[in-house]
Amino acid sequence: MEEASIATDVKSLWKWIGGSAFLASMCCFPSVVLVFFGLASVSSAAALSNDLYWGTNGMGWFRPALSAISVVLVVAGLVMYFRGEGICSLDEAKRQRKRIINTSIVVLSLALASYIVFNFIILTELGVALDLPWESSRLWT
Repeated sequence: MEEASIATDVKSLWKWIGGSAFLASMCCFPSVVLVFFGLASVSSAAALSNDLYWGTNGMGWFRPALSAISVVLVVAGLVMYFRGEGICSLDEAKRQRKRIINTSIVVLSLALASYIVFNFIILTELGVALDLPWESSRLWT
């Protein structure tokens, strides 16, 4: 029974990590979806992604807001995970400080790595395949 509970907790952390990476990538994801389904032209989708990513046309608040909300999601996931593990008081948190710090570092690192892979590799390559002008934003060029 204990192993099933641990597996469920780890899966719930992956949902928080993946959700935060997806949310942080919302500056580029709508452009790819709109072009993919034929709901927007390449030029209008490129303009939308420029507005959301670079903050032009009064959208400078969008990307930092998504990043902040993504960090809040990861922290909320960590709090829920540790509460589920029985770490509910400050005394218990002090006793398990090393475990909390190590888990938090791993989860935050995985969230950042997921964001980089999803936004700068997967979405960029999909955008380039759909003729969006994102060749210069590839990581390896």
